[in-house]
Amino acid sequence: MPNVDHAARLITCKLVYCGPAHAGKTTNLSFLHSALPADQVGSLTSWATRFDRTLCFDYIPHELDTFGAYRVRFQLYTVAGPSENRAIHRLAVEGADGVAFVADSRRERLGANLESLRDLHADLAEHDVDARSLPFVFQFNKRDLPEEQILSVDELSVALNFRRAPEFAASACNGTGAMSTFRTLGTQVLHRLGASDAVQPELLDASV
Repeated sequence: MPNVDHAARLITCKLVYCGPAHAGKTTNLSFLHSALPADQVGSLTSWATRFDRTLCFDYIPHELDTFGAYRVRFQLYTVAGPSENRAIHRLAVEGADGVAFVADSRRERLGANLESLRDLHADLAEHDVDARSLPFVFQFNKRDLPEEQILSVDELSVALNFRRAPEFAASACNGTGAMSTFRTLGTQVLHRLGASDAVQPELLDASV
């Protein structure tokens, strides 16, 4: 559940980017951090363990006012690298209000996508969270690669998106699909909190 600081009149929502190693999670966060209005984002923070690296930053959209006098802050997280240290990944998804699963479109990475998705469900279950109850978005990344190297969006959708969550084709290295992924997930989270249907998705990316 979101963290509510009544003294600061601030609601913090945690969005976590998950997926196999080298799928483009870090690239997504780096793009969003550079593309969102500079006066509305905090520093891109990174800390490393022996196996992987966690990145995060805060985003407070000034124009978004859907909870009266309360501001909304999004905290975006991801864990980059291999998943040998499952404890770090379980910690990253703890308290998540929404999840973006970044899948690698390369044919040879389908097994890694499936394994990462299974691990995600298990990690959430460790926190007594059913993944089906969370706002969830799929991003099929690396669509800029040659067609013969990648699975089609339909193939990835059938293999991974059994819950029929929103899905986006993306090339995060140039920003394609990154903002749509974030905007859709953020809007889902706000609606789950009970925000009005009048919430405008463009408020989550301002002038971008």
